[in-house]
Amino acid sequence: MDANQVVAETPGSAELKTAGPEGAGMLTPDTPFPSPEPLLGATRPDRRRVVIVGAGFGGLEAANALARAPVEVVIVDQHNHHCFQPLLYQVATAALASPDIAWPIRSIVHSQKNARVVMARVVGIDKDRKQVITVLGSFSYDFLVLATGATHSYFGHEEWSAVAPGLKQLADAIKIRTQILLAFERAELTQNDEERRRLMTFVVIGGGPTGVEMAGAIAEVARQTLRSDFRRIDPRLAHIVLIEAGPRLLASFPDDLSRYAVAALTWMGVEVRTGTRVTKCDANGVSMGDQRIEAATLIWAAGVIASPAAEWVGASHDHAGRVLVNPDLSVGDSADIYAIGDTAAVKDTSGHPVPGVAPAAKQMGRYVGERIAAKLAGATPSGPFIYRDLGELATIGRKAAVVKMGSMQLTGFVGWVFWSIVHSFFLIGTRDRVVVAVNWAWNYLTFQRGARLIT
Repeated sequence: MDANQVVAETPGSAELKTAGPEGAGMLTPDTPFPSPEPLLGATRPDRRRVVIVGAGFGGLEAANALARAPVEVVIVDQHNHHCFQPLLYQVATAALASPDIAWPIRSIVHSQKNARVVMARVVGIDKDRKQVITVLGSFSYDFLVLATGATHSYFGHEEWSAVAPGLKQLADAIKIRTQILLAFERAELTQNDEERRRLMTFVVIGGGPTGVEMAGAIAEVARQTLRSDFRRIDPRLAHIVLIEAGPRLLASFPDDLSRYAVAALTWMGVEVRTGTRVTKCDANGVSMGDQRIEAATLIWAAGVIASPAAEWVGASHDHAGRVLVNPDLSVGDSADIYAIGDTAAVKDTSGHPVPGVAPAAKQMGRYVGERIAAKLAGATPSGPFIYRDLGELATIGRKAAVVKMGSMQLTGFVGWVFWSIVHSFFLIGTRDRVVVAVNWAWNYLTFQRGARLIT
């Protein structure tokens, strides 16, 4: 799961925009340089340039694998931070603050002397000239690694995004947190019983790990964290609904773990609806055919689509827009372009799709980085990429999680402890690991969530 979300624009249609009249003179991430000169200039004669688009797990791992190689590594991302997406739902439900799961990219690679960071939004790739095109200008590459991640898919109903935000970036998490907290604040003030019920109804669409985690976390916020904070409403009466179009939750997990998740959510007060397809989302609620739920807060966790990377390089792709890569993760007949993480459609040795999880992205990033280093050293690169399945995890709430690692399956408190340790390990930086561990322990003991701020 990679942090860089790229806006789909073609090189020919990209416009360089400055701040509007009210913000004249102010810089924005897309404010162009006044000079049309190339951003980075020429590389050193004795060095090749590896450009990595995306500073998620895959991109950073690729950069790290090239730390000792005689190359210039350029990491391009439209954000200045790396975000640990699996914990975004905890920011969205006020368990963690934004800095607890994010780290400045420059700080992460500051000790890697051959790496530099460019904060810019990529809008295209010129394969013939071997150039990366951004809203700030263009620069050349010798090797290109596309690690641009994925964004929300509304299955042809993009208008739903305005009322049912997904969860892929810090901004998404803050927006959802604000919506959840505001719903309770408005419910406290309204005199209309019907409107109060709508405000205290929360619908999560999508029964994968993100949807299950969000539903469980909202239930905990309502039943525990906020239960004594209001005078006119009882937050414990909040109605949380989890909707899944498929026959069961957590489809990639074994049936018994899926059933456990349903039982745990039901015990927490979440209404689980499987085999139910959403047909309309609007500002007042959600429709499922002739069924209707009036709700003030909708959260989308039902699907993702890859960035426009396949379009940029003219590559074949699957139904979700992921680049169909070769066994060595190269793209088409271009031996100097690679796609990794959620950008790539990769299969394991059994022919099953490699999941879009952090361990998979890290493995691909390490593989591609080492492969490029071997090429530059004149050595024989390793064989095809082989994914090592490290298992799947999902938390359901306080003291509840499901874990599948090979033949080992864990549930309940033991599963939750294991989930917590694994997620702490994948955070960037010792400070983040300590902060998250302390916050989790505090929340577990006190039922408190310290990031309950509406900003």
